[in-house]
Amino acid sequence: MTMRKIPEISRPDKVLFPDDGLTKADLAGYYRTVARRMLPHLRGRPLMLERFPDGIGGHGFMQKDVPDHFPDWIHRAELPKEDGTVTYPIADDTATLVYLAGQASITPHRFLSRADRPHHPDRLVFDLDPPGDDFAPVREAALGLHGLLDELELPSLVMTTGSRGLHVVVALDRRDDFDAVREFARAVADTLATRNPDRFTTEARKKARGGRLYLDIQRNAYAQTAVTPYAVRARPGAPVAAPLAWEDVDDPALGARRWTLRDADALADRDPWHNPPRPRSLGRARTLLDALTT
Repeated sequence: MTMRKIPEISRPDKVLFPDDGLTKADLAGYYRTVARRMLPHLRGRPLMLERFPDGIGGHGFMQKDVPDHFPDWIHRAELPKEDGTVTYPIADDTATLVYLAGQASITPHRFLSRADRPHHPDRLVFDLDPPGDDFAPVREAALGLHGLLDELELPSLVMTTGSRGLHVVVALDRRDDFDAVREFARAVADTLATRNPDRFTTEARKKARGGRLYLDIQRNAYAQTAVTPYAVRARPGAPVAAPLAWEDVDDPALGARRWTLRDADALADRDPWHNPPRPRSLGRARTLLDALTT
């Protein structure tokens, strides 16, 4: 496959992170540096783009449909929605990542499925945000999920979101559709909450959570997205959604924004997900979960 020429970006000195003096050129340079780590998590996946043309202090918006001015060489996927279709961008190469940065697309959010089978996810995600300012409950919930998923013979990965919390991710073989995957995720979350009723909850209503951490499984649905590993977040400091090793979660100093755009070289060099688990079916896990809960 031929390498596509990296595009020039317009207004490279445009400041996107005013408190940090970080520009479009800095954002594009970051994505170019981490592309070899990031692209395997993007290829073939429809994207929703979080764009801030006037920087993060200005008006931002989420964009699904590819604008008319995007070049023809950017890959696209036209997928159904309730009243028609949406043509999503797909970032399959470094040139696309750099072009999107030049469009002030700070954060790409990815589908949990690939465009060729959009209703059959190959990722299951548990989204863990702290109920307050203390990050310890997020670490506890992630480690609790890790242990429970191990009981179900489902290897899992963990990453910071660069925003408030952590994502716990399971690779799937795409046999199940989103409804079945979400039902399974809900059953796993319910099991962990039942084991730790004072610390965790699956109650969607904030008023009913009573200060407990919400085990959020709602991203596991068609056309919902999750932040891409290595994506920059539109927050002061330009924090990054960074893959972790499970031993990193034991560190009391861990926070959701530990890594930033300025850590591009370090993020490109480290690879805590270097030996990813093979995608799994949920059949065996369902049997094991039933045995745990009956």
